[in-house]
Amino acid sequence: MEYLTRKALFCCFFVFTTFACNLARAEEVEDEKEFSYDERSHRGPAHWGEIRPEWSMCNHGSMQSPIDLLDARVQVVSSLGRLHRAYKPSNATLVNRGHDMMLRWVDDAGHIHINGTLYHLRQCHWHSPSEHSINGKRYDLEAHLVHEALNGKIAVIGIIYEIGRSDSFLSMMENKLKALADTRDLEKVVGVIDPKQIKLGSRKYYRYIGSLTTPPCTQNVVWTIVKKVRTVTRDQVKMIREAVHDESEANARPLQPLHNRPIRMYRPHAKEEED
Repeated sequence: MEYLTRKALFCCFFVFTTFACNLARAEEVEDEKEFSYDERSHRGPAHWGEIRPEWSMCNHGSMQSPIDLLDARVQVVSSLGRLHRAYKPSNATLVNRGHDMMLRWVDDAGHIHINGTLYHLRQCHWHSPSEHSINGKRYDLEAHLVHEALNGKIAVIGIIYEIGRSDSFLSMMENKLKALADTRDLEKVVGVIDPKQIKLGSRKYYRYIGSLTTPPCTQNVVWTIVKKVRTVTRDQVKMIREAVHDESEANARPLQPLHNRPIRMYRPHAKEEED
């Protein structure tokens, strides 16, 4: 009986440990200094999969992100349903990860529902230029809102920006970002941040299955890219890049092969658009 009890406890521990390791592998790398966005570097995007064994998916995965959202590949549907963001204000911190600034919610900041799965909002960060392109065009900035389910699955909402009027959320974050401009390896408490202030501006969105765009390049990530291209000022883009101090003008991964993956675009019925 004692043997069976010990065996049962070992099995439970093994399952828990395996689950915890899977979660750790699924998350984006915390310290981005090990890799580079310089395509001429031995640590550049073409070599990410060689830097660590657990990053091998970056070179060998068949469902990698970002991709080009080409109209000719997109299937327009209304069956995906509206994207409902049940967000709420929560305490947050700002972290300089090496190549980007990450806004991390330390308390419950709400969630989204996709295909019956609840994904909790974890963090937001920015890439410039945009990582995803639309009909071959890359824009000036892309925000990623990263969500995680209890089973470790990841869903990311991408918002693309072009130069124009200022973005209200980045205007609100300006002083907080500038306060970290002269620091390194610091996670700074920035108080309560309401993620609902990050505007989408459109009910239409693209949906496909891809990967994280930084190591470990974990696959089976559910991507939702808002169709509307929003605006941001040139100074706001510059502010985000200068706060990082990585001596790079860009932090966007090159486009990846589609490999016949379906891309769908949600377009509401006419009646829904009137609501």
